[in-house]
Amino acid sequence: MINRENAARLGCAAAATVALGLCSAGAANADTFVPLPGGEITRTLTDGTVVTVRLVGESANINPSMGATPVHRNAWVSGSAQVEVSGPNAKGGKIYPGYVVACQVNIGGGGVTGGVSGESDWEGKKPSVGGKGGATLSLGPGQAEAMYLLDLEEADDFGDETHSTRNKFKGANGSVTWADSTVGVTGCAGYAQARAFVKVKVETANVNSVVTLWGQPFSIG
Repeated sequence: MINRENAARLGCAAAATVALGLCSAGAANADTFVPLPGGEITRTLTDGTVVTVRLVGESANINPSMGATPVHRNAWVSGSAQVEVSGPNAKGGKIYPGYVVACQVNIGGGGVTGGVSGESDWEGKKPSVGGKGGATLSLGPGQAEAMYLLDLEEADDFGDETHSTRNKFKGANGSVTWADSTVGVTGCAGYAQARAFVKVKVETANVNSVVTLWGQPFSIG
């Protein structure tokens, strides 16, 4: 796991929002700043609950050779996932932000600007957990893997330490914000891409549903 400054901050507001980020010492001159459009998606569940997911303020700083070899890639990514849940059955939800990283795999597709709802190719796999500093994945040609940004420590019902990849919120609003989290690739001799996702699980008295918003794919070298 690579962290530019090995420092993180996590804060909760009264509206049940969470912020997770890092402080950056500044990009090197060789870095390439890539502004990204984010996206928004709204879905109405079968019981009338309306879920809106937004990805705002998204960007990436690309360093094509963090490991000083052609098979290393590195990006420092920033953004904010914001969720609104409305309707008489709305009680909150869980936010799982992360990135899919691929080596010589096209992870683009339709609906990039507005987002795509539903299951993705990596559903059912066990994604890597990036935690507060992000993660570096080892990928060969034709491989793709998802990583979650959050690694939150909490106690289970027996007082033992557990780790969670989601922010759970109550009420109508929740968010997760990250700054300069690392997305790295080693072992990729071809082109590499990354793409943000925000997966939101909503449970009401009548419905259990997942809404996924995809960000725009971007090259990391």
